[in-house]
Amino acid sequence: MTRVQVGTMSVLLVLLVATTQAAVVRSFPPFEQLQSLEHPNLRAVVPFADEENYRLPNETNPLHYDVYLSTDVHLGDTGFNGTVSITLEVLEATQSIVVHARQLENFTATIQQLEVEAATEQTLTFAYEAEREFLTLSQTGLSFPADTKWLLKISYQGNLRTDNGGFYLSTYTDEEGNTKYLATTQFESTDARHAFPCYDEPAKRANFTITIKHDPSYNAISNMPQNETASSSGVTAFNTTVNMPTYLVAFIVSEFVYSEGELNGLPQRVFSRKGTEHEQEWALTTGMLVEKRLSDYFGVKFALPKLDQAGIPDFAAGAMENWGLATYREEYILYNPENSTINTQTNIATIEAHEDAHMWFGDLVAIEWWSYLWLKEGFATLFEHLAVDLAYPEWNIFQIFHAGSYQSALINDAIPTARPMSYFVQKPSEIGLLYDSVSYAKAGSVLDMWRHALTNTVFQRGLHNYLVANQYSAANPNQLFAAIALAAVEENYEVPALVSDMMASWTNQGGVPLLTVERNYNDGSFTIKQEVYTNDKNYTNEKLWYVPVNYVDASNPDFRNTEATHYLLNQSQISISDAKIAADNWLILNKKSTGYYRINYDSQNWQLIIDGLINRPHKIDPRNRAQLISDLYRFATSGRVPHATLLTLLTYLPNEDQYAPWSAVNTVITLFNHYLSGDSDYENFQFYVAELVNQQFDKFGVNDLNGEQHLVKFTRNLLINIACLAGVESCLKDTQAKLQSLVDDGTTVEPNLQAQVYCNGLKQADAKIFDFVFDKLMDSNDQAERRLLISAIGCSQNSTQLDKFVSSSIDQTNGLRVQERITLLFPAYSRGEVGLLASIDFLLVHWEEYALLNTGFGGINPLYSDIFGISTYCVNEKQRLKLQELVDLVKGSIFVPDTLQASVDANIASNYEWLNVNREPLMSWVSNFRNSSPALNISFLALVLCLLASKLF
Repeated sequence: MTRVQVGTMSVLLVLLVATTQAAVVRSFPPFEQLQSLEHPNLRAVVPFADEENYRLPNETNPLHYDVYLSTDVHLGDTGFNGTVSITLEVLEATQSIVVHARQLENFTATIQQLEVEAATEQTLTFAYEAEREFLTLSQTGLSFPADTKWLLKISYQGNLRTDNGGFYLSTYTDEEGNTKYLATTQFESTDARHAFPCYDEPAKRANFTITIKHDPSYNAISNMPQNETASSSGVTAFNTTVNMPTYLVAFIVSEFVYSEGELNGLPQRVFSRKGTEHEQEWALTTGMLVEKRLSDYFGVKFALPKLDQAGIPDFAAGAMENWGLATYREEYILYNPENSTINTQTNIATIEAHEDAHMWFGDLVAIEWWSYLWLKEGFATLFEHLAVDLAYPEWNIFQIFHAGSYQSALINDAIPTARPMSYFVQKPSEIGLLYDSVSYAKAGSVLDMWRHALTNTVFQRGLHNYLVANQYSAANPNQLFAAIALAAVEENYEVPALVSDMMASWTNQGGVPLLTVERNYNDGSFTIKQEVYTNDKNYTNEKLWYVPVNYVDASNPDFRNTEATHYLLNQSQISISDAKIAADNWLILNKKSTGYYRINYDSQNWQLIIDGLINRPHKIDPRNRAQLISDLYRFATSGRVPHATLLTLLTYLPNEDQYAPWSAVNTVITLFNHYLSGDSDYENFQFYVAELVNQQFDKFGVNDLNGEQHLVKFTRNLLINIACLAGVESCLKDTQAKLQSLVDDGTTVEPNLQAQVYCNGLKQADAKIFDFVFDKLMDSNDQAERRLLISAIGCSQNSTQLDKFVSSSIDQTNGLRVQERITLLFPAYSRGEVGLLASIDFLLVHWEEYALLNTGFGGINPLYSDIFGISTYCVNEKQRLKLQELVDLVKGSIFVPDTLQASVDANIASNYEWLNVNREPLMSWVSNFRNSSPALNISFLALVLCLLASKLF
């Protein structure tokens, strides 16, 4: 469910920086944690009774559901009537039958034994336990013997929800300005029980026959094709599904229109509201191509007779993999070739591939329980990139994977309390908390590591084995490990240990390894040590992993073969004695950065890498270049290496033209800028950044060109952001001119540059320009454009403009959608002090109104969420005191927890600690950089820096 010539320095700088040893930052500030893609089940924790078992009793098991629903949603009426008939088997004798139900009422229930002549229908009484959402059905004197089958019928009533969960109401405005209504579903993980009483657990699979009564002017779609014989005007019946879990059931009652096509023998359709038909083609084409690539890769045919994708106007998730009827936010399914961005195009492809991958991992083979959520989400995360790579190899999509999921996983896994991938949960609130970077980003990265380490041939065959052996049932990780081990035998591929032991060392414990490499420059050998990596370098733990490794050196810089050549087999250290690497050659482990770990080298090898990057950067794979930057940022700010090592390495950037490295740089520069933008010597930092980016900014420019390679457009956007942040005059001038020309003359800004032009242009905008962009947001019907504009408007550095923007969140008369209202403050307070203070001022006056906004799908209260978020961006006393005023005002209210003050204090203290440790060495280095003598060659300086730095360790 749902990616040069640099200014030179004086010898004084060498002495100054090389003798500065950084202290340890024990925890990186919270705002540095990259956020994973939005996951709809990440909801507030709701307390439940700890002693209770939240799993259904196992005495009975469903075989088939007949679900009948009646709705007048065309009128905006939220009430619906339902009847569910469940054919069930009794596995163990029992006196009652227990199913789930949520927010349903007016139950009547009967039961009749099957396969018994003259069996009579009997009325049942019910008891409802709200805490566990158990509907218990029984009758005095009636028992259910083992090995019997029964037909349970329950009639009930419910109401369409308005928080985008369960069976819910969505609205939109049509081309004539009329409000239109539709009813749709979002059941993962525990919301099928809102639409009909059921055994709402992933392993409780059954067949479903869905019938929906609706106004004849509307249509209905579901997982299976329509049953034409059983349907009539205003009644749509569907063919019976294959055996499947409840959370994958879906139906939509609407006036949607569709485009259709067929490839690989599978009919596909894309549904959305009227007026968007011309935006369905890209999703349809990509969906057909991706499905073909996936079914070919797995060697397992798609299991259903059709596959539909539908764009929903109100949708909490990014997307949802309902079997045969995947649902999406509109912005992740609709693409207009004239005004949509390359980012939208890529998102549609990857998110569609993510949901399609679920049709095998999660749908065909379900998970035994939510504790193994990674077993479906990790595969979907991997294949959202691998399937797109197979469909569009020219995109080089794995650079995006590396910059997104991979980096997010490493960052979020770097705390001592990081949870393992397999993690026991019971309650709905606990289940919801598993929708995090571990289940998605880490799991996808770990699976990709083994795909490379064991070879794609073994991995691919292993997945085929897993899917075939467990189809139409539910599985656990041991069955995956066994399938891959069998594949290794079938391919005659030797593995150094049991596959189950190797892979379980990554799934059963949290955290990420740090590999430390020490070279013997006399004989060419090297040793590799492993330990757990955290942001506190003094933290120790006994964790060990089975770590696959490979390496490359400057004498033969071939990064193509990513198979593991050596392993740390649950051991703390190994020696690679046969390497024979020349003393003047750089050594790099982990080709293409496919292994899930960080790597620190001895100081001499770091210097050799720096020299290699400065002299011949493209001899090193782009993903490795990106990882070197990311690792060094973490090592420098946690006291493992001098800041000079990172800052010197970055001086190779004038010759860097690839996306993944610049994405890593963008992260580093943005983080540094957040802390330093108010510094008295900030101009020195800007000068340094400008020297890094100038050459490539001039090369890429600010004009979008036809026919460019896919990632070029992404890279240009990063360069624009970095250049404008650094105050590069041509960047500020060019972006401002484009925005001014749009306002004055209607000159269109190229779609792929709109985010950068709007954001950087608004930093200098007058009221006329600001109002133009603000009104554009309110008038737009394009969800992707709306999201872009919300983000961009927050870039304004005018407090009056920002007050208008954030205040619009509570204005119920404007054009903001429900799910958008709680997203406005973040773009403001995360862009600098002006926006941060404007957000606090707004909340000081309107905190109660803001707290009452709809969070959607049980989410955390927006007041608490944003106060917590603001605290992660507070870096000085002025900001802290202003925020404290707000905290004093709201603490004790029902909208924030008692821990609010402690959380805010901890976040601000973490930021202060970061500045205390990092500010001086950073600003000293960039100050000397700016004032350095042009006579000193940069590579010579780098060598001296590193040699001196080595004496610190």
